[in-house]
Amino acid sequence: EIMDNKFPGKDITDSDLKDKFPLSSSINEKKIIKIDNDISFGGDVVPIISGPNGIENKDLIFKCCEVLEKNNLKLLRGQIYKPLTFPYRSKKYYEVGDEGLKILEEIKKNFDVLIVSEVMETEKLELMKDFVDVFQIGARNMQNFPLISKTAKYNKPIILKRHFGCSIRDLLGSSEYALIEKNEKIILCERGISAPHTHKSTSRFMLDIQAIPAIKEYSCLPIISDPSHACFWHEWVEPLTLASLAAGAEGLMIEFHPDPRNAAVDPLQALNFDEFTNLVKKLRLIGSSLNKKIF
Repeated sequence: EIMDNKFPGKDITDSDLKDKFPLSSSINEKKIIKIDNDISFGGDVVPIISGPNGIENKDLIFKCCEVLEKNNLKLLRGQIYKPLTFPYRSKKYYEVGDEGLKILEEIKKNFDVLIVSEVMETEKLELMKDFVDVFQIGARNMQNFPLISKTAKYNKPIILKRHFGCSIRDLLGSSEYALIEKNEKIILCERGISAPHTHKSTSRFMLDIQAIPAIKEYSCLPIISDPSHACFWHEWVEPLTLASLAAGAEGLMIEFHPDPRNAAVDPLQALNFDEFTNLVKKLRLIGSSLNKKIF
């Protein structure tokens, strides 16, 4: 049956829930996405995905893994491919690319961590599959439907980030492309939207806190928050992270780095090791009052 498109707007209708994205809509039972025995998204656990914006070198990422272990965390941001806004690279601003696969392998050998890494093109999936535990589809690829469909076929958990110019309706439509491939392990991510003003010249986006309860109302999929990428300013990361948890986020993505202002990618938003550790302590205090475990 071919569905009509009587309501092609940005807001979600009852018809959308039944016909446009029936697999990801709230008409279904709430999904809990299990990553390992301790970590799952959508239940009473709120996992933290953390680390630098990109894997710059082995020494740096090993230091970050040690910080994860000290804080009893397991989900590492292990980005080796980065969709940088402009094609130009320099000695300071770069991503490691295919060379990073060897570093991912070293991480798995030396640390008890689970790696979350962004995939940008279908050709890289085979290279990444043995080292990556959770694939991330970034905001710029949210409507790259062939990439979503192909990634889903690997049957690994997928974090699907909302594009900064797209509605929740668009996001749920994109998630449907993964779900129809029989991969139900889809985690949605709010990472900031474009807005007329963002309160600071260095900020490109505004974190849509309201999207967190809205997505929980309209979808059966877990929703997590990425305050770091939303605000682009390290001093705002902590309050936005705490607000996300209070608003019902079912996971958090937080950027930290041993020398944030000299990071290879996005040097303004990362926390240093001490700032990150203190934030985790605060999250656990608030989490306990919400009957949530912070992992």
